[in-house]
Amino acid sequence: MPVEKEGHTTGVAQDGHNLRRRNVPDQDRSNGSITTGSRAVDEKKSPKAQTSILQILDEWEFLIAPLLFTIVSFFTRMYKIGLSNIVTWDEAHFGKFGSHYLKREFYFDVHPPLGKMLVGLSGYMAGYNGSFEFKSGETYPEELNYTFMRIFNSTFGALCVPLAYYTARELNFRRSTVWLVTLMVLCENSYATISRFILLDSMLLFFTFTTVLCWARFHRLQKQSFSLEWFVWLFLTGISIGCVTSVKWVGLFCTALVGLYTAEDLWNKFGDLDMPATTLASHLVARVAGLIAVPVLVYMFSFWVHFLVLENSGPGDAQMSSLFQANLKGTEVGKSSPLEVAYGSRATIKNMGYGGGLLHSHVQTYPEGSQQQQVTCYHHKDANNDWFFYPNRNEPLYDPEAPLGYPGDKSVIRLIHSQTGRNLHSHTVSAPVTKGDYEVSSYGNTTVGDEKDHWTVEVVSDAASWNRSKLRTLTTAFRLKHTSLGCYLRAGTVNLPQWGFKQIEVTCAKQNNPRDVYTHWNVEAHWNERLPAGDPGSYKSPFFRDFIHLNVAMMTSNNALVPDPDKQDDLASQFWQWPILHVGLRMCGWDDHIVKYFLLGNPAVYWGSTFSLVAFGAMIAWYLVRWQRGYEELKPADIDYIHYSGLYPVAGWFLHYLPFVAMARVTYVHHYYPALYFAILTAGFMLDWVTGPLARKDRRVEWTVYGIVYAIVIGLFVLFRAIVFGMEGKHQQWSHLKWFDRWRITD
Repeated sequence: MPVEKEGHTTGVAQDGHNLRRRNVPDQDRSNGSITTGSRAVDEKKSPKAQTSILQILDEWEFLIAPLLFTIVSFFTRMYKIGLSNIVTWDEAHFGKFGSHYLKREFYFDVHPPLGKMLVGLSGYMAGYNGSFEFKSGETYPEELNYTFMRIFNSTFGALCVPLAYYTARELNFRRSTVWLVTLMVLCENSYATISRFILLDSMLLFFTFTTVLCWARFHRLQKQSFSLEWFVWLFLTGISIGCVTSVKWVGLFCTALVGLYTAEDLWNKFGDLDMPATTLASHLVARVAGLIAVPVLVYMFSFWVHFLVLENSGPGDAQMSSLFQANLKGTEVGKSSPLEVAYGSRATIKNMGYGGGLLHSHVQTYPEGSQQQQVTCYHHKDANNDWFFYPNRNEPLYDPEAPLGYPGDKSVIRLIHSQTGRNLHSHTVSAPVTKGDYEVSSYGNTTVGDEKDHWTVEVVSDAASWNRSKLRTLTTAFRLKHTSLGCYLRAGTVNLPQWGFKQIEVTCAKQNNPRDVYTHWNVEAHWNERLPAGDPGSYKSPFFRDFIHLNVAMMTSNNALVPDPDKQDDLASQFWQWPILHVGLRMCGWDDHIVKYFLLGNPAVYWGSTFSLVAFGAMIAWYLVRWQRGYEELKPADIDYIHYSGLYPVAGWFLHYLPFVAMARVTYVHHYYPALYFAILTAGFMLDWVTGPLARKDRRVEWTVYGIVYAIVIGLFVLFRAIVFGMEGKHQQWSHLKWFDRWRITD
């Protein structure tokens, strides 16, 4: 069965006339490269006549081989999957998030919702009611079918194996290489281990694999542009991009790879002077629709379902706008709150910036600057979030028996912290982190203070009324201008150090920017016995505003996940440790009575794939030097093969790996797993390229070489199988697996 004709990178000349030529002595130009003919080796041909059975196996290999690989994959991912009956590692997080979906409680997390909704779906299918708290190390109750939930998750990990097989085929690897790539994914211990638990990583890997497969297939169909199959794979690529990004933002790196390919493809088409402008425009529109609009719609749809399901008040309410919270079932926000704010009212004041919290103060003081009481923004319900609205010091003292007065637009007010009695205050002292702004503190009391306790209300808008003479609960957006300094109360996305409990810094911004939503505030909850209760929950918050708000809040919280210098995280690791398999990760306690799992890769897969990345760079440098010296040894098809099947996997590895080099947040070994897949594809390409001459001369030698590599990969997986399937009893019995001190399989 002849190998299918390979695809070519758009813009690469296929006749060879555009290659650089020089007058050099005639010489052997093959140099081990695989020419067009050698890439079309008929793998069915053999010196001996084949039996009918072998012919059938050969003809149907594209179905039989992946089926067998998939069966083994399900075994490696699911064997003894329910052995450990305790909450393991990050099951404590993602299992709990699944519980929130089952109870329909709104929660907040730094990751998009698709993967966690699938966790919730697994719980629903398992008959789980969402009542378990998923505390780390806690034993699962008998009524919770955690084994089914793990099997559901592991299915995504198991299906990565056939996806790897078909991706390798689309990259035009020879059959021996296709099997090798598939085996490397199948026998990668870390993939098998992390797929066995209620985590997001198996889903992230699955959609990463589907994206690469859809992209590779779409590229192979470039000569059939605008055909039905071409459109199908274009839109499947877009759907996969949307899904992988909706599980974790790491999917954006996969999106960048497809974007890089698309930009190159369109640029080459733009340079094709024979292509009509209408055809070029059609290509552009198709890609905008399939690779931009579709992923965005998939991503937004996951949030629409997220908001639809989570209709009850929950632990993540405070991350959202006050209007959003007011429409949740069971919320206290706005419920029974008087609609109009009066002097003497006690209220919580919410920052309207994306991810904004509640204006907050506590008895702790700034360690530098004024050393007065700290003022921050805080996302959780707390009595320290309450403030009283008082008249300014130039007006008569507040009298609870006098007729009610109402602050509104242009009113000059004081805000008194309810727990400490101190005034919201600012002065010409630099803020602790944002040095260009003034510090905001709590100072004095109802009688002690000065004009720097005064703030001028500037109403921005009101969702319920055009009348700006009063402040209304939830619906009025207003700014607070410091009457003396002219700066504006602001809570951005900057977190204070540990002495400020990592809460959001509140400053007085010198720049007057009315469109800066981080200077916009609204009253969230309001108490005043002299006023009747209102119904502010009748106003709805638009989906798009909630969508943007939640995503910015996720980004802000994600950026705050930085290593704490005052704490030691034994599980964290550095980016440089991952490619060389310098470290593993204990996923649970290491007591003798606990089934232990150690997150560590297959040494052959890790070291082989990392070496292939270096070898690829050396190969490119070699051919560039040879080309500069005038040697014509690569045919156009060879260049296309290197470009498409080699360079893009390497680019995928860099796109998934380099961001963690610059990333300030805390990192763990599993952050490398998407990048590892691209390293595996690179390893497949390098071995396919290097063994090309063997495929032409003697295929028995080629299969002997591959057989040795297969045996090493499989053998090391079997050797380290205990860290995948679970280590029971004393950990010392696996001391032979501790090749290095950093592999903390035993103490």
